[in-house]
Amino acid sequence: MKINFGGFVPLSTVDWRGRAVCTVFFRGCPVRCYYCHNREIQTGEELREIDEIEDMIRQSRLAISGVIFSGGEATMQKEGLMELARRCRKMNLAVGVQTNGVFPDTLKEMIDEGLLDLVHLDIKTRWEHYPRMLKVGDETVSNIKRSLEICKKAYADGTLPEFQVVVTLFPGREEDVDVIAREANGAELVLQQGVWGSIPPLKFEDLKKIADKIKREVRIRTREDGEVIYDRNRITIAGSMVLTDINQARRK
Repeated sequence: MKINFGGFVPLSTVDWRGRAVCTVFFRGCPVRCYYCHNREIQTGEELREIDEIEDMIRQSRLAISGVIFSGGEATMQKEGLMELARRCRKMNLAVGVQTNGVFPDTLKEMIDEGLLDLVHLDIKTRWEHYPRMLKVGDETVSNIKRSLEICKKAYADGTLPEFQVVVTLFPGREEDVDVIAREANGAELVLQQGVWGSIPPLKFEDLKKIADKIKREVRIRTREDGEVIYDRNRITIAGSMVLTDINQARRK
């Protein structure tokens, strides 16, 4: 069995809070986010045997307690992703996925089989803006909604130990958060500083003001301050959490 391979980071302390992990990038993604940091693996083909990817993970085994599968969009390659997750389980490694939610059946099957410990679900904007911003149809939006509901249910009943809805924010998109926060009720909510091109990023204080309006605990993630837990006037340091991009991946 082969996967369309995008890259590999042998050791990361920023992709999973509280864990040292390795990160496997899958090539290919059906969505085109204008701010994507991994644009070079949205398309193309680099087929690698599953055994080869397993060997990469095994070489990191002594330094890690988990594996993150990212992309591109890892859930787009269901069979390869699930087989790698099974092999990680045999190595006693925790398994996490960073996903845009376009393939809910993959998430459901992995949760049902007990293959997932963490899902980072990236909600790009409010539902009605998806077609215009990401050039996707109603079916794709419905799939993302279904992924959200699947993960919320699994998180609530304990079959998914960790679940975060991640909102990457840029100036001018602040009004999306209130709507997304309601949809993400029952999940951890992360307000992540968007960094793209020459657009001045929102600062921690900007994100804090946005969080104040939704009146719930959130995690605020910036390059300058890492990740903090914020609940109105209470701030708790959660660690340095800025997700790895493909430029940090070691190509083999």
